[in-house]
Amino acid sequence: MDWDDLRIFLAVAREDSLSGASRRLGIDASTVGRRVARLESTLGAKLFVKTPQGYALAPEGERLLPHAESAEAALSGAREALSGPGDLTGQIRIGAPDGCANYLLPQICARLCADHPGLEVQIVALPRVFNLSRREADMAIAVSQPQTGRLITQRLTDYQLHLAAHEDYLTRHPPIRAREDLRGHRMIGYIPDMIFDRELDYLTETGAEWAQLTSNSVSVQMQAIRAGAGLGIVHDFAIPFCPGVRRVLSHEISLTRSFWLIRHPDDRRSQRMNRLADALALGIRTEVARLQGLLHEKGSTQERT
Repeated sequence: MDWDDLRIFLAVAREDSLSGASRRLGIDASTVGRRVARLESTLGAKLFVKTPQGYALAPEGERLLPHAESAEAALSGAREALSGPGDLTGQIRIGAPDGCANYLLPQICARLCADHPGLEVQIVALPRVFNLSRREADMAIAVSQPQTGRLITQRLTDYQLHLAAHEDYLTRHPPIRAREDLRGHRMIGYIPDMIFDRELDYLTETGAEWAQLTSNSVSVQMQAIRAGAGLGIVHDFAIPFCPGVRRVLSHEISLTRSFWLIRHPDDRRSQRMNRLADALALGIRTEVARLQGLLHEKGSTQERT
């Protein structure tokens, strides 16, 4: 059995399509199809079932999958053993909710790339939970700990969120000195039926019944706040990037959430992945503390009522 055929099998299994595997591997989709057919012929088994949604694993493919993943992990371990404990190299794909991906990961990954010139970092920002079993990412940052699955989870750090608005909005509208003053103000938040994690249901904690302007992206919400469209719950670590945005009622409305690092269980034995996870964890903790520290240093200049 050829490892390269197994590599293609894994890509199709994770992408559910020949075209997706083609993009992941950087080879022609027709070549992917031929190599899958060759592997099926070699094994004498049908590995995939064609469906309207794409390529689903057949029972034989389901049985092959853990062995192919073990072979992948063993090959990766062999490369690490030969390369030694020097610079981190190769490609790493990190999945994260878009707030973390926009305001934390760029500078963290910039330092990683500077320290390890042979490392290629891909940041995938999606407002939903990542499927690590299909290798949508090599590791993912989440806002809650998974309750199911054989995953490696690590709590990274807590972070704070507060109600905020742009000073232009606050100047044009009645003052907000207490929670009841929020009535009549325009609220910005998540689209209710697109909240993929209960930890993101921020507005219920403000007492607001509904938001007039909504998005499934926290970054879009922040841009609406910067445009003076209303008030919304924002990450404290994002405020230093948004001149003119000020916290409101920070002593009365304050939320704490946590970031979790999630990894595939097969990566536990990988020295490279452990080193990358340690570097990412340290970077997240350090950057959240730095940005929230900047906000706290400014004190009352960041607060408007």
